[in-house]
Amino acid sequence: MTSFLRSLSAEQQVSLVFVVLFGLLVLASGAALLLSLRERKKAEPTHDRHQRLQDYQALLRNSWLMALVFWVGWAAGDGVAIALFGFVSFFILREFISLSPTRRGDHRSLVLAFFVVLPLQYALVWNREFNLFTVFIPVYVFLAIPVVSALGNDPQRFLERNAKLQWGIMVCVYGMSHVPALLLLNFPRFAGKTAFLVFFLVLVVQTCMLVQHLVAWRLNRPVAPAISQSFQWRSWAAGLLAGGLLGAALAGLTPFKPLPALAMALIACAAGSLGHLVMKAIKRDRGITHWGSAGRSVTGASGLLDRVDALCFAAPVFFHSVRWNFNL
Repeated sequence: MTSFLRSLSAEQQVSLVFVVLFGLLVLASGAALLLSLRERKKAEPTHDRHQRLQDYQALLRNSWLMALVFWVGWAAGDGVAIALFGFVSFFILREFISLSPTRRGDHRSLVLAFFVVLPLQYALVWNREFNLFTVFIPVYVFLAIPVVSALGNDPQRFLERNAKLQWGIMVCVYGMSHVPALLLLNFPRFAGKTAFLVFFLVLVVQTCMLVQHLVAWRLNRPVAPAISQSFQWRSWAAGLLAGGLLGAALAGLTPFKPLPALAMALIACAAGSLGHLVMKAIKRDRGITHWGSAGRSVTGASGLLDRVDALCFAAPVFFHSVRWNFNL
């Protein structure tokens, strides 16, 4: 099997991974259908089990969406992939801001965020200016946003308003921009195969999230019940274990050896699952359960942020871990 994979070109290897990925998603979708039919046969399905089934189905839809986005990005080339993720950042930032109260004094800051910060961040990715790309938002933008807001001459809830905008930029623009940045890393003896890093990241994080929700189905000991019913220590550990083992199994498709691949997968899974919990806390604070209510668009993106929130947290941690490990 190994010799067969090595005999394939980089493009053929990536294509094969996509075939396997979509095949696994079909199997997972079949399992979700069987679980749904099983629940319907019960006379009185409990609310918790029904909610967990909905969460699992939502995660499955998220996995399909991300797989399709990555396939389109890979097939169209690096430039289109960067532009595609830029549009994703635009829509999820719009979604985040739409459900966060703003005032007239925030208009200048919002224009800066959407039409200056976002395109500049992705331009830095395109130009491979990774040193500036990693500090542009956390340093320069975080200082510029409150200055522009102060010029709006509206001191009411100034700190809260700016913190919300800064947090939205950090998650929706900074976090998401690290995904296409993985495609542009320059690895020795790994040219043309950086798409495997994106597959690795997405597969291990989504596997972790799916397993966490499936195990939580059988348990009832949530750590923070007011925020999430699916985040339990045992289910979280099971998700990390599943993601980590999958990462070790996929080591042959990456520049990692099995043990470093395991460590990288665990880092990505921990960051993604904990980030997902944080985003759930933000949604509860806003009084909603999904960024797009019941699949109906209230912000123009139909809950797109629900589909990528874990990735927004996992991508920067994974990206910088890879750069540190390989001294890139």
